[in-house]
Amino acid sequence: MRVLLDENIDRLLKALFAPEFEVMTVSERGWEGKANGDLLRFAERKFDALVTMDRNLEYQQNLRTLDLGVVVLRARSNAYRAVAHLMPRVNERLRSIQPGEVVHVPF
Repeated sequence: MRVLLDENIDRLLKALFAPEFEVMTVSERGWEGKANGDLLRFAERKFDALVTMDRNLEYQQNLRTLDLGVVVLRARSNAYRAVAHLMPRVNERLRSIQPGEVVHVPF
């Protein structure tokens, strides 16, 4: 499975994804600063899932029509320490996420 990390996710978290996931950041793809709609259209062509901390994304975009699953992390901040403990649950959710599905991983 190919996973894209949104700009609001610490890139150091890549090391905490399970080995079966191929993880890239928005920055590595050269997609920094893209509007959410554009980013989602690019992402669904190359990735199976997007991991983000953008809680408003599902209310601003119709994610259910995408050929892409979205994992929304909920933490006190996007700092590595605040998010790292969520990664086992993120990995678990990614293993079963379906296109158009939005799942939340709360702190």
